[in-house]
Amino acid sequence: MALSEVSVDCAAGSVHAVTGENGAGKSTLMNLLAGVHRPDEGRILLRGEAAWLDSPHDAQRSGISTIFQELTLLPNLTVAENLFLGREPTRHGMVDRRVMRARAEVALKRLGSRIGVDEYCRELSVADQQLVEIAKGISADADIFIFDEPTAALNAPEVEKLGELIASLKSEGKLIFYVSHRLDEIFKFCDQVSVLKDGQHVATQAARDLTHDELISLMVGRVLTQFYPARKPLQRSSNSALDVSGLVAAEGGPSVSFAVRRGEILGLAGLEGQGQRDIIRALAGLQPAVQGQVAKSSAAGDGSHPLDLTVVATALAGIGFVPEDRKSEGLYLSLSISENIVLGMLRRFSVWQRAKVRTDLVASLMERMRVRATSPKQLVGMLSGGNQQKVMIGRWLASGVDVLLLEEPTRGVDIGAKAEIYALLRDFADGGGAVVLTSSELQEVLGLCDRVVVVRGGAITAELDGAMTSEEEVMRFALTEQSSADGSQAGSANA
Repeated sequence: MALSEVSVDCAAGSVHAVTGENGAGKSTLMNLLAGVHRPDEGRILLRGEAAWLDSPHDAQRSGISTIFQELTLLPNLTVAENLFLGREPTRHGMVDRRVMRARAEVALKRLGSRIGVDEYCRELSVADQQLVEIAKGISADADIFIFDEPTAALNAPEVEKLGELIASLKSEGKLIFYVSHRLDEIFKFCDQVSVLKDGQHVATQAARDLTHDELISLMVGRVLTQFYPARKPLQRSSNSALDVSGLVAAEGGPSVSFAVRRGEILGLAGLEGQGQRDIIRALAGLQPAVQGQVAKSSAAGDGSHPLDLTVVATALAGIGFVPEDRKSEGLYLSLSISENIVLGMLRRFSVWQRAKVRTDLVASLMERMRVRATSPKQLVGMLSGGNQQKVMIGRWLASGVDVLLLEEPTRGVDIGAKAEIYALLRDFADGGGAVVLTSSELQEVLGLCDRVVVVRGGAITAELDGAMTSEEEVMRFALTEQSSADGSQAGSANA
């Protein structure tokens, strides 16, 4: 997104939020400060003097450190090697690995992370990789820090630790740009808020002078009257879409049992790394289950059938999976929107059949999902995060699946696109589909899901009504081994 005459003044010793919908121009503005792009007009003033940032190296030398939203780590290098790539400490002309490791440990300790500096980045989870990206940014001796969606993959304790780090940098007189779609974090961490829309500056105001609703209106240009779509009363007689019995998703883990009914959105909630991801990936066939049975019923209600938990078998059975890392695991960035969506339709064809490209269906889906693009031929890699996520979901809607499994359904997605994705998922469920999702945003789980299954240590500690429960109640079961008040025992939650 090109910028048009954007002017923003920012003070040292403050945290300045930059927000707006996907495609508003936030990344372009930050890339100008990071030296990735050069402005066609206007000036960038640092400490009152004009700065010429022709490259990221120029920005770094000028005291600007950027923590990008997209992971830039090299998987075949260790954590320490990634942290100091291009600026390795040397001694007698050789890399001083002892000093490098020690400095890496200091940077990670400042984040409260226990990641080993000798671990290879390919072995880290997405959340740990995000922490390494942040540690890489703060290890630079900088006066200005740009945090671009830094908490997209972090759990609640890690977000709190990041907040402490930001407060520490602020107290040292640093300027922090905080690019985020998460309103709670903006109001918690930031002093000023600048809103961009369609490449133009909308407003800059003190965070304390804004309400959540006012900020949303500035971002989307309209009042969102219904952020989360209304839940319909679910009939207890509704057919089960999936029946999970005695599933052990990870070696040495406990077994879990639960059911997902048609017309229902089920959320797997809990702290990061407690087994939600293992469960949903086992159901998708991406992670071999140790033991257990899963039965799937068709929308026609003609009985249930045992499901072979492999990627091919689950797709053929009508189960779609949307991974948390859409770029490395889900989308083909060098292919068009149409080609990415059509891939989902291939599950209907045998290897001997010629697949038909339904351009009419693709165009209809794009309009229904409000995908903002020049045409179906536009490359997916050129889209904003929210539109890429819609394409991932659209692939499965086009394929005709009746069960959707989603990890972090709105990761890196703006407020307006979130509301649109929530509406898509609710329409899918209301049409007889079933949805199972995990999300690090607890408010998202509570606002969207009909039922919430709390997972702790791989076991189910509670089954709660999504409309009636609270963040406090979910966290109580996420942190303790109690069974839920309705009689559900830890380790099972049957519908």
